[in-house]
Amino acid sequence: MENSQKESNEIGPTSSIVYFKGIGTEPFWSLEISGEKITFTSMKEGYETFTTPAVEPVRAADANVKMYRANTEGGDIQVQIAQGNCSDGMSDKKHGYKVTVQIKSGADTDFINFEGCGNYITDNRLHDIWVLEKLEGEAITTSDFPHEFPSLEINAKENTFFGFSGCNQLTGTVFSEKELLRFAAASTMMACQDTKEQQFMQALNASTNYSIGNNRLTLSNPDGVQLVFKKVD
Repeated sequence: MENSQKESNEIGPTSSIVYFKGIGTEPFWSLEISGEKITFTSMKEGYETFTTPAVEPVRAADANVKMYRANTEGGDIQVQIAQGNCSDGMSDKKHGYKVTVQIKSGADTDFINFEGCGNYITDNRLHDIWVLEKLEGEAITTSDFPHEFPSLEINAKENTFFGFSGCNQLTGTVFSEKELLRFAAASTMMACQDTKEQQFMQALNASTNYSIGNNRLTLSNPDGVQLVFKKVD
């Protein structure tokens, strides 16, 4: 069962990048979701491969649960991703999401269930050093940050970062779900009255989405662009 569909995605990952992976046992199966397609493979006879064009998930109103539903000529697939600690039963690796996949082929009258675990894959393009260029739409100057411009060094594999806020050192974690990107930061406690550090930290904490282009990382939320960083080598 093979279908394909090309979609553009200006925010967050490009369409071909896999942003979620799931895995399960009894039988062994795997799931990959990108902005382009959903691909399911398993060792169960008759369900070795199922691929469908990507669809937007339906989100639960009161919990971090997403449901993907897709229909093709070859059958139907439903994928539920729910945030919560999960063990895949094969390794010591801990997963942050519980995954349920239901598939019904053209010959089936009922869905076949597969249960397992999964994780969102943080965009590897974030893995770099970024120096602040704009704060809430305005280009920053040395009068805004006389000591040093704020910066972030993001480790996409570990979902961590460290950096500088204009006065204090930063460390913290990155939370990523497809277009969603949030920073949880802890900092040293030096007091600097001559910087826009507080404004920078408020903008960083308020950011929920991102885009990458022209060596720039743009952080935004529904109110608009909060921060623009330039990549440095």
